[in-house]
Amino acid sequence: MSIEKTEKFTTSQASIAKNVSKHTTVGNWRDYRWQLANSIRDIATFEKLTGIVFTKKEHKALEETISKFPMSITPYYASLIEKENFRNDPIFKQSFPNPAELKISRCDMKDPLHEDKDSPTKGITHRYPDRVLFLVSNRCSMYCRHCTRKRKVGDPDYIPSKKQILEGINYIKNNPRIRDVLLSGGDPFMLPDAYLDWILTELRKIPHVEVIRIGSRVPVVLPYRITDKLVKMLKKHHPIWLNTHFNHPRELTESAREALRKLADAGIPLGNQSVLLAGVNDCPRIMRKLNQKLVQNRVRPYYLFQCDLSEGLSHFRTPIGKGIEIIESLIGHTSGFAVPTYVVDAPGGGGKIPVMPNYIISWSTNKVVLRNYEGVITTYKEPDSYEPVFCDRNCDECSLQLKLDEAIEAKAVGIEKLLADFDDQISLTPHENARHKRREKNNGGKHGASA
Repeated sequence: MSIEKTEKFTTSQASIAKNVSKHTTVGNWRDYRWQLANSIRDIATFEKLTGIVFTKKEHKALEETISKFPMSITPYYASLIEKENFRNDPIFKQSFPNPAELKISRCDMKDPLHEDKDSPTKGITHRYPDRVLFLVSNRCSMYCRHCTRKRKVGDPDYIPSKKQILEGINYIKNNPRIRDVLLSGGDPFMLPDAYLDWILTELRKIPHVEVIRIGSRVPVVLPYRITDKLVKMLKKHHPIWLNTHFNHPRELTESAREALRKLADAGIPLGNQSVLLAGVNDCPRIMRKLNQKLVQNRVRPYYLFQCDLSEGLSHFRTPIGKGIEIIESLIGHTSGFAVPTYVVDAPGGGGKIPVMPNYIISWSTNKVVLRNYEGVITTYKEPDSYEPVFCDRNCDECSLQLKLDEAIEAKAVGIEKLLADFDDQISLTPHENARHKRREKNNGGKHGASA
């Protein structure tokens, strides 16, 4: 199949594919292993494949940047760069090194979220009571320039061994409060299907693990990794949730949308975590369009993150006020489920802090003064008398609202109990049955079967 005659190739894709090899086929391009094998890791290869050329002075500065923070870009993602205006292109800025990364400010930290300090065993970050972050891979399909874990990129010391993975699983197994496990890295989808299947199987064996989440940017930068085989494997381990990481509407290409469709059709709830990045998406119109396109593709905007204080990210950071402005432009102006929660991930490991516009203008004992997205000011009348239900804090014997188990939809009585497939009752015995009285007497007052 020739590149030139394939409708599925854009002009940019065809150019890059041909520059890799004149024998490149569409099958090659859509094979994620080919994409990874031909990832762009140096400036000369980037220039050769894209046709974008830098000066000698720029070369020197870029090489210095890569020596500290390595580069890796999939040919697919590189093909999305608009060459005519590449310096302002959001795809270029997220993937290509910038000498500004070497400007380390006083507030920059290697591990701003203290993931390593909140790590009881290697690969596990346990910050919140009922959930853990489980780093199962250090490999990414692309090195994002705004990555909060830039300290680990390209470092072979951070490749988790099977022994380390088992230690993480055992930690989760021995902590029954953990009900939610988030697999991250790196990118869990960079693991072989069979290995990821094994990790998910071991986690599913733990009774108190209710939910497994996967954090991945693969649908954005390497959508061909979302194969039918991978999706079929994931379906075995429900409930699986997936959070991905689209930052700009242009990333939602036909291939990305197809990857999302496969995941959604497999019954996997999809969320998105964007990072607010200067020069990339710090614009209300961009973020509104991004979130609207996400929900159109069955992806719920989950978080909008303020850029972390990781080393080399100063040029990406915006004031928090810019994030507030963006949220103001979303609430009331688009669907409620298209509005993410804007958060600052607190330096020092304090966790995610929601930062939202203030819609309460004033407050008294019986009224709240509110404003809406249009600026309309209104009041909400508080109840004249609110008597909370008395609670003695004895939760184990609560007879009030605290019934947390699922409601029983069908309650059979009499002969219906014996006929019902959902009830295990095999006989009905009169309460004063003599045989049961003898049994009660012989067992010290304990019945065998209920009367």
